This record gives sequence, structure tokens and C-alpha cells, in this order.
Amino acid sequence: MAFDVRRFDIYRKIPKDLTQPTLTGAVVSVCCCFFILVLFLSEFLSFISTEVVSELYVDNPGTNDKILVRLNVSLPRLPCDVLGLDIQDEMGRHEVGFVENTEKVSLSDGKGCRFEGSFYINKVPGNFHVSTHAASKQPDSIDMGHFIHEVSFGQKLKDQSRGSFNPLKDVNKENSQDIGSHDYVMKIVPTIYEDLSGRKTESYQYTYAYKTYVAFSHSGRIIPAIWFRYDLNPITVKYTEKRQPLYSFITTVCAIVGGTFTVAGIIDSVIFTASEIFKKAELGKLS
Repeated sequence: MAFDVRRFDIYRKIPKDLTQPTLTGAVVSVCCCFFILVLFLSEFLSFISTEVVSELYVDNPGTNDKILVRLNVSLPRLPCDVLGLDIQDEMGRHEVGFVENTEKVSLSDGKGCRFEGSFYINKVPGNFHVSTHAASKQPDSIDMGHFIHEVSFGQKLKDQSRGSFNPLKDVNKENSQDIGSHDYVMKIVPTIYEDLSGRKTESYQYTYAYKTYVAFSHSGRIIPAIWFRYDLNPITVKYTEKRQPLYSFITTVCAIVGGTFTVAGIIDSVIFTASEIFKKAELGKLS
């Protein structure tokens, strides 16, 4: 006797003439298919979307001991020829009138100045400040009223909406006291962003506190400045892009289809059985 592989078929087929279509079954079937479609589309959108998971740990990321800084600030009442950038830190660095990778653009017919620059700082506490300290001759009136366009650190991330990468953006101190110094004390937090391909981007978030005061030089003269004092936090924030694995998506889809069909079959069976019992009761055949 020949071996018949069809014996292993667990999905035995029932001839059509042995089945009975019903209106209730048709309604349940349509609703079932619609429900499966909605759940499938929802799960598919979840599968193709990217989830960003964050974690905290103690580390000093990267092999570079320096941090890139981008500074962009407008001073509407101070000319460019007296304006400069000074950099100091606890490693002994003290540069007055730093000019590398900096640009000054005149505003309001030379009455004001927009200062832009990018430079590196050491990974130790320190400060950089915009002032007239490097000017050969100090102006009679120094007004440090300003508008900040950007103060940011490290590489720019493709998605900076999750953290405070440039919280000083659009800070307006143009109407502040004309002889006052402005002090921004920043706490810098190292941040790593790892995308789906495993590529890592190193950046830095920061929070800040602000105060204004009147500062006097050794000669007793008031020389205001815009100070950006910084310190590094030992805690590193890491953002990692993750996507649902394919096997999980397939498992969920199978659960949706199988579960929906099973529940719909139970509902259809219950409705059909109740309908048959009701018909028998009407005919008085219910024993």
C-alpha cells in the first residue's frame, strides 16, 4: 500500500455543500477582516518606526580631550573693533583676544556687532567670555546688552529635540543694564547618540543659571563682559535608536490573525447556536 503524505494534513477541508452560510456569519467575517486590517496596519507602523531609548552611566566619552564650542551672539550697541573673545580654564589656559575661526559682522552702521566663532575648550572647568579686554583702547561707554543666537557644544545631532543642546538660543538681554556684566553658569552633560547603523555621534547638552552684576577692574573702572562659565558633569547620557525585530513583528501579526479569527469564530458560533435555540423555542420543539 502506497504511503499517502496527505495523512499529515491537519487542515482538513470540508466540502462546500456541507457548510451553511448565514447573514450573521457574513457580518462577523467582514468585521473580523476589518479588525485584522486595522491591527495589522497599526503593528506595521509600529514596526517601521524608530524608538529612541536613553540610559545614564558614568564615563568620559570619546578619545578627544577637547570640546568644540559654537558661539553666535549679537551686541547692538557695541562696535566690532573693541569686541573680542577671551578663554580661560583650570589647566592654565588664558587667551585674551582669541581670533581663530571667529568672525565679526557690523550691525546698525557700525554701532553694533554680531560675533560668531567656533573654538575648542579643554574638558576641565573654565570660562569663555565676550568682552573689550583685548581692545587697545577701552571705549568710554561699554554696553553688553546682547541677543544669543547659539551657544552649543560638540557635534550636532540629527535630532536635537530630545534634550537641551542649545537652551540659550533666542535669549534676549538687549534691554539690560548698560554697565552690567552677564554671567551664564553652565553644567555640561556629555551625550552620545547611536543610530540604527551603530554610528555614534558625540555631543553635549547643558543647563544654565543666569545672573547680572556690576564688575570693577583693578583700577576701579567698570568693565562689563558676557561670561559663559562651564563645568562638566561626570554622568553621560546615551540615546540609542532601536527598532522592533522582524521575528517579533511576524509573531504579533500571527497572534492578531489567529486570535481574531478564533474569537470571531466563537462569537459566530454563540450567535448561531442562540439563534437555533430561539427558532426551536418558537416552534415549540425545545425539549
